[in-house]
Amino acid sequence: MTDEELVSGCIAKNPSAQKLLFERFSRKMMGVCLRYANRAEEADDMLQNGFIRVFEKIETFRGSGSLEGWIRKIVVNESLTCLRKNKAMKFNIDIEGAEYMIPGNSHVGESMHEQDLLKMIGQLPTGFRTVFNMYAIEGYSHKEIAEQLGISEGTSKSQYSRARAHLQNMLKSEKIS
Repeated sequence: MTDEELVSGCIAKNPSAQKLLFERFSRKMMGVCLRYANRAEEADDMLQNGFIRVFEKIETFRGSGSLEGWIRKIVVNESLTCLRKNKAMKFNIDIEGAEYMIPGNSHVGESMHEQDLLKMIGQLPTGFRTVFNMYAIEGYSHKEIAEQLGISEGTSKSQYSRARAHLQNMLKSEKIS
């Protein structure tokens, strides 16, 4: 079934089309949710809320971009909404409380695997992790991040810089850099 047929079936509220859409994209979207969540259960909730929103808004998909990209944007937005509802985002982390160093030119070693890096990202404080995911992985600008999260653009840049420094410290402690 093509994406267009899936969308048409979902607009018609066809359960088999909805199931197929979920099966086709849920695994990738769970990866997105896991990058924002503190726990797997929280990621499950984010994924479920994201797909509920997808099915509610499916008639607004115009086909101008990829269906996967459209779904990803909804899932990211729902993940952020979940974080805001749980008041888990701590953007004003005390500088003394965060391990911070000026970013250098260190690079991840050849031995570093994607899963290892994602695990380290998952260990970042929530505010750091959220901004890092949005900027470095999802491709949002600092202005867009600021608007989405209700923070200043400078706070977004600062959180991203601190997240990178924190990751570099983690890599250094693992002797990977």
